[in-house]
Amino acid sequence: MIVVTGATGNVGRPLTQALAQAGAQVTTVSRHAAAAAADGARHMPADLAQPQSLTAALDGAKALFLLLSGDLHAPEARPADIIDLAAASGVRRVVLLSSQGVATRPHGVSRIAMRAVEDALRESGLDWAVLRPGGFASNALAWAESVRTQQTVAAPFGDVGVPIVDPADIAQVAAACLLDDRQTGTVLELTGPEVITPRQQAQAIAAALGSPVRFHELTREQAKAAMTQSVPPALADDTLDITAAPNPAELRISPDVERVLGRTPSPFNDWVARNITAFR
Repeated sequence: MIVVTGATGNVGRPLTQALAQAGAQVTTVSRHAAAAAADGARHMPADLAQPQSLTAALDGAKALFLLLSGDLHAPEARPADIIDLAAASGVRRVVLLSSQGVATRPHGVSRIAMRAVEDALRESGLDWAVLRPGGFASNALAWAESVRTQQTVAAPFGDVGVPIVDPADIAQVAAACLLDDRQTGTVLELTGPEVITPRQQAQAIAAALGSPVRFHELTREQAKAAMTQSVPPALADDTLDITAAPNPAELRISPDVERVLGRTPSPFNDWVARNITAFR
């Protein structure tokens, strides 16, 4: 049995599907009860901020995909307790979704918190793999409503790009790490195949729609105000520091997706094509 946390998200959904297609038994976990378990998996609601709520889901599990939401980086949170609970429950392997910024911006508040989780996993005695993606292609979904209603994408730093990664690629790499031991004890940096700017992303959406999309550049302050509606201010600042001025490590195209999957990472255009209905 493999337990997938964050199962309703942009990584968790394709990961569940990939594991099911490989014949694995899967338990999906999310904060709210699902109407139906996807792809034949059983679903169990749990709140990762309360690790003991995972006890039933971990019963009989041999592997865990651990995705921590932003609110777990609050000072009172103890996400490492989840790793302790997994070990006590008989889990043998944990794949942690971390962040590229742990290495490239190690002094950011949210990065320090995630580094502590990585360290706890390394010291747990469990088999482990750590995934460190950069920016997600699916972050473009934040523009979906404004594209549908105003034919506009609003974002800061319009001509500053990074090699954003398709969440489906993250899911495929996670599945590989959960299903066999070839990546045990490795840290994988996951990026897309090209540096792409917000303005270029807007152009890609317009091309897929077959209609114009205007780009409106936000100030950093405007962008932070929008981001802090869904993430802690420290995480918003850490993210904006990267998108404003990526350093050479954040501009690097990592070979790790291709090394694990045997193919090049999917470009942003492919992600747009699969998700264009969200923008119509």
